[in-house]
Amino acid sequence: MLLFALFLSCLMATSKANLYDDVQVTWGDQRGKILEGGQLLTLSLDKYSGSGFQSKNEYLFGKIDMQIKLVPGNSAGTVTTFYLSSQGANHDEIDFEFLGNVSGDPYILHTNVFSQGKGNREQQFYLWFDPTTTFHTYSIVWNRQRIIFLVDDIPIRVFNNMESNGVPFPSNQPMRLYSSLWNADDWATRGGLVKTDWTNAPFTASYRNFRANACVWSQSGTSCGANSANSLQNSAWQEQGLDSKGRNRIRWVQQKYMIYNYCNDFKRFSEGLPIECKQSRFL
Repeated sequence: MLLFALFLSCLMATSKANLYDDVQVTWGDQRGKILEGGQLLTLSLDKYSGSGFQSKNEYLFGKIDMQIKLVPGNSAGTVTTFYLSSQGANHDEIDFEFLGNVSGDPYILHTNVFSQGKGNREQQFYLWFDPTTTFHTYSIVWNRQRIIFLVDDIPIRVFNNMESNGVPFPSNQPMRLYSSLWNADDWATRGGLVKTDWTNAPFTASYRNFRANACVWSQSGTSCGANSANSLQNSAWQEQGLDSKGRNRIRWVQQKYMIYNYCNDFKRFSEGLPIECKQSRFL
């Protein structure tokens, strides 16, 4: 009944392609800027501060896309984030985090899923391209059955809903999109061994083409129209899973580019792997 009530309190929408309409810079003292009439956003980091932005809307299920071009050159110590999150101690969160590295070494793409305040579901990947030379699309599909992480429409990770088996899943808290660029040289690069080289500052990441085909949460109780062309019932992402092509692609990514999977960390989980690790093929 609670989930049904939440559905009745949201409005389906596909966001416009103008960043002024969709997001707002929230911190950084002018280090975050919306440019080119709303077509481009940049975040910068110097030794005094990073910067960040968030979506104006909260979402309850949907597909969120953003094109990002990461900090080039020696980016060691920097972290660029792109994630969905609710608020509070028992918050839900779906994370993309890009961990910088010294020039010539690849970025590490760090992913995580929090539900009811609990995370510890990390998977890390190298990318099969240089993410600093041009824009690439990073996407989160979030529906009642699963969460899918995609890079240029290639699935890299799936987290399935196993609430029936006692595994918490983000299913009833609306989440806002957040992004930031900040200094994390105490842990991000080789466990904090490589520090940020501030002679390369300011570091800058660029964003464009934010799209949210999602249910926009509204406290006014506006219903998701069942007969609307953009209704929840008719949205492709609502039941989106992996077809045979998707399964082949995620297998390729995980075999060739995955560098850490919590479900294989027997040392960390010496008393037994989490339940979801034993029951889902594509975690």
